[in-house]
Amino acid sequence: MAAAGTGHENWSSRTAFILAAVGSAVGLGNMWRFPAEAGENGGGAFVLFYIFCVLLIGLPVLLSEVLIGRHGQANAPESVRRVARDSKASEGWSILASMGVFAAFLILSFYCVVGGWVVYYIGVFVSDLFQTGLSGGAFEGRAASDIEGLLPGLFGNGGLMVGLNLGFLAVTMFFVARGIASGIEWVAVYLMPLFFVLFLGITIYGAFTGNFSDAVAYLFTFDFSKLTGEVMLAAVGQAFFSLSLGVAGMMTYGAYANRDTNLAETSGIIAGADTAVAMLAGLAIFPIVFAAGLSASVGPGLMFQSLPIAFQAMPFGSLIGLAFFVMVFFAALTSSVSLLEAPTAYVFEKFSFSRPVATLIVGLGAAVLGVLSSLSFNEIAEFRPLGFIPTFAEANFFDALDGVTAKLFMPIGAILTCIFVGWIADAKLIDDENGLDGVLHQTWRVLVRFVCPVALTVILLVGLFG
Repeated sequence: MAAAGTGHENWSSRTAFILAAVGSAVGLGNMWRFPAEAGENGGGAFVLFYIFCVLLIGLPVLLSEVLIGRHGQANAPESVRRVARDSKASEGWSILASMGVFAAFLILSFYCVVGGWVVYYIGVFVSDLFQTGLSGGAFEGRAASDIEGLLPGLFGNGGLMVGLNLGFLAVTMFFVARGIASGIEWVAVYLMPLFFVLFLGITIYGAFTGNFSDAVAYLFTFDFSKLTGEVMLAAVGQAFFSLSLGVAGMMTYGAYANRDTNLAETSGIIAGADTAVAMLAGLAIFPIVFAAGLSASVGPGLMFQSLPIAFQAMPFGSLIGLAFFVMVFFAALTSSVSLLEAPTAYVFEKFSFSRPVATLIVGLGAAVLGVLSSLSFNEIAEFRPLGFIPTFAEANFFDALDGVTAKLFMPIGAILTCIFVGWIADAKLIDDENGLDGVLHQTWRVLVRFVCPVALTVILLVGLFG
């Protein structure tokens, strides 16, 4: 649906907007990174501070981004430019959104690599299901070391890594090229409900067959002695990155929101749903891991290595493992669509290309970087593109892209967004867009102007020099 007189597409309903935005936020950051971060940082202390950070940092920045997009009704840089113009401020502030668009492009290129890993594990569990049947555990008769070695084995196969990456990117491009109503909104409206059904089913499965009581105790027993500075910084970073902030995605999606959508309420629903998914991810994964006698503090290997081993000891292990990775695929796809949409919207609006052509241009660029990221675990493992920068001196191509976007582009973009909304943009314009009043409005103002910029600056400095 196009907005009257503008030719600009809008979401068909508030529900579609919420599902699309939740799909953008809910991705590998929730399913992969949150359990890993919680496991490495002491469980309950991390979780409590994470929730605190979502409320005080994530939600205010989220509302700031979507209101810029809704007012501008255009790609992210143009939306910032229009807010600046209407506020009689410098249009140069659009640089904050341009950084976000570029960050989204870079993240897309290596995010699809991880999406390819998910596809690989779907294939692994489909094959195992045919071999072992429904009722038994996964990988019957195989040693734990063999199961743990599946991911390193994939890393060693450069051709397969590239193929999986390009396949996942191609699916993402297909939906973005179809536009808002028949592409991006279709993914959100159909895949997100399926995602939640699978998610709840696996969580219930873990509650009945896994060590649910230990998982609950681990996640929600708040031992404040474990709340160190390192844990707090990890929680702040996770809250910020989990909501897909600083990458222009929420500005872009906000531009498709109707004028009658209450942005404050909608942002609250998005942040709440994203946080709930993160909590459920812990409750889905940790009971299964604990029941198998495995450690929670293994970091990123938790989902791709420890969890497949745990499925070996669980009833219906192959089937549940397949359902789990299909669920993760849905979450990864809705997020990759958002990452592709931000630069695609900029290209087709800025240069007047058709949407399919713009999608192809951005997608081909991401494919080139994605191939290099895929090969950075094998053929070009020793290549250090940012070796001249101490912080990234040991990072391969994949890790360099991840590090630059997470530690540099995203925090700087979010800091500039807070300064722009809190100090530069016309206060009446912002008040008319944000949907807040009274104490909530004043609280949000204080958070955006003071708390969020300071916290994000700390994240930036610690990330670069800590």
